[in-house]
Amino acid sequence: MAHTRSQVDLAAVEAERARIRETYLRTEDRPASSARGLHHTALLSSDVERTVRFYQDLLEFPLTEMIENRDYPGSTHFFFDIGNGNLLAFFDLPGLDLGPYAEVLGGLHHVAISVERPAWQRLRTKLAVAGVEYMEENGSSIYFRDPDGARLELLADPLGEMYGHQVL
Repeated sequence: MAHTRSQVDLAAVEAERARIRETYLRTEDRPASSARGLHHTALLSSDVERTVRFYQDLLEFPLTEMIENRDYPGSTHFFFDIGNGNLLAFFDLPGLDLGPYAEVLGGLHHVAISVERPAWQRLRTKLAVAGVEYMEENGSSIYFRDPDGARLELLADPLGEMYGHQVL
C-alpha cells in the first residue's frame, strides 16, 4: 500500500535519521574513500541522435566516444564529458521493448550535475528557449527531464556543497 505524506510520522522519520546520523556519520575521523570518483553513470536512450543533440547541443556536454555495447551486440554505448574527469553514458538497446522511464526502488531518481553559475544561467535560458519544462529551486538548482524522461538537475553549487551546506 502506498503511503501519502500525511500518513508519514515525520517525527519518527527525523528520529530515525538522527539515530543513523549519530551512529554512522563520521566528521573528524572520516577515512578516505576507496573510490577515485564516479567513472560514469549509464542511462538508457531510445534514440541515439536525439540524445546526442540534447546532451551535446543543448546542455553543452561534449560527446567523447561511441562504441558497441560489449554486453548487447548491436547496442551503442556512448559517453558525454560532464567535467572533472566524469562521464555520463548511455546505451540504446534496439529490439528490446523498454517501457517509459519510471522511478522505482533501486532505480534512478535524478542525476545532479554541478556547473559554474554563468553556465547555469546560460543553460537555464537554453532550456526555456528549447521549450524544456523545468523547476527552479533555491536559485541554484534546475530540475528537468531528458527526452526519455530521466530527471536531471543542474546545480550551480560547487562540488561537495548543497544549498550552502558542506556535504563532502
